Amino acid sequence: MQDTPFITLITTSISNFGFPIVLTGYLLMRSEKKIEALNTTILELLQLIRDEVRNK
Repeated sequence: MQDTPFITLITTSISNFGFPIVLTGYLLMRSEKKIEALNTTILELLQLIRDEVRNK
């Protein structure tokens, strides 16, 4: 079973830190790429708006 080290890590982390902290860490790591992409898109939109205002 390849999942055994991962499962051991999760169960050890839950027993050491508690379920809410482990769940929060997992969700933050998983959504990091989505947050970065959203940030990039917002910055691009801001630049487009600034360019449009300057051209008027």
